[in-house]
Amino acid sequence: MSSRAATPDTTPTPDTTPALDPAIAARLKRGADGLVPAIAQQYDTGEVLMLGWMDDEALHRTLTTGRCTYWSRSRQEYWVKGDTSGHVQHVKSVALDCDADTVLVRVDQVGAACHTGDRTCFDADVLTTGDGRDQ
Repeated sequence: MSSRAATPDTTPTPDTTPALDPAIAARLKRGADGLVPAIAQQYDTGEVLMLGWMDDEALHRTLTTGRCTYWSRSRQEYWVKGDTSGHVQHVKSVALDCDADTVLVRVDQVGAACHTGDRTCFDADVLTTGDGRDQ
């Protein structure tokens, strides 16, 4: 995979396929770092699995390969979910929220979604509400 500058941008690197569809790119509202949050959700159960980050290239790769590609803010590189762990996310659908500042990727998750080995990143630290009930 290509090496990237510290701040992702919309300029494709020489070894990539054509860029994200301009109509989609024009709608996206990115953060100052060029990224949008991407929520991965199990397509058939609605279970929220994880949150990752995408720039235009990561979204383009996700849409064209059928595998979730994220931008790693800590490693400053792209990563395809499951390439090292085997815990693959097969893309079923991709949608933008009403503000076009968040991506929802409905996937068929193989194995754990969380880097800790848990099925989801959201089942280890459940907070209680004001009335003391878990939600």
